[in-house]
Amino acid sequence: MLVRHVALVAEKSKIKHAEMTRVAAALQKQVTRDFAPIWNVRATVDSFVRLEDVPIGYWPVIIQDKVEDAAGYHDDEDGQPFALVQFERDWPLTASHEVLEMLADPFGRRLMAGQSPDPRQGRVSFLVEVCDPCEDAAFGYTVNGVLVSDFYTPDYFEPRKIAGKQYSYTGSVPGPREVLKGGYLSWLDPRSRRWFQLQRFSRKPKIVNLGAKTGAGSLRSWIDRQTAQASLAALRGGGAAQLGMFKAVRRASEKAAQARAASLRRGIRAVKEASSRRASESES
Repeated sequence: MLVRHVALVAEKSKIKHAEMTRVAAALQKQVTRDFAPIWNVRATVDSFVRLEDVPIGYWPVIIQDKVEDAAGYHDDEDGQPFALVQFERDWPLTASHEVLEMLADPFGRRLMAGQSPDPRQGRVSFLVEVCDPCEDAAFGYTVNGVLVSDFYTPDYFEPRKIAGKQYSYTGSVPGPREVLKGGYLSWLDPRSRRWFQLQRFSRKPKIVNLGAKTGAGSLRSWIDRQTAQASLAALRGGGAAQLGMFKAVRRASEKAAQARAASLRRGIRAVKEASSRRASESES
């Protein structure tokens, strides 16, 4: 199986590389432990100081202070994937979202057949965006004290709910093709050739007709452009309780890491002192 390589890198951002490294380690653990066994992928996630440091063959997830309407998935002039993430309080959650979706569908055009949420349409083709239906911070979880995104499993597209099946990693998604608050699901109706979304950005879910795809680029980059503002507003407005809990988990994780670092430094000093004593005794 080919190994996919993802680069987490800052460009025009105040973010410190120490934070980038810590988040990259959490995303690597999420990918290896949680995502890879379910989606059958192998991948590395590494942090880099500059774009110039990213080796050829890595797919970059680029953190910037101001992304505005350009956030999300894109493809470069060679057709290779990259993503833009805005540096704000919950940027690791967004970075996790982009990394997982990049690994499940690198080129933004993977489709899965299933029954439409609109009963008038019958079977349709869903765009594989593994985090979109459960993207709100309220449904995330922590890895190494870092808040990361939940994601759906391949069973998400099954025709009916089956007892014992897991439809998302945390279990937050209760059944096939269900969309949680703050999320959305996109599909193509093969008869009209139009794209639709089931959106839950407000109290009541609604189905939106996005129309036919226009312009160049991947399906996912086009879908992201149609939905970016509403999705971002939902993300910023939701999950306040989860974000508050995450801060407490992060502080506890940081204190544990500090204690571990102090223990290692004591161990290093003890080893060096013992080595010095042995050297002195051998000379005498």
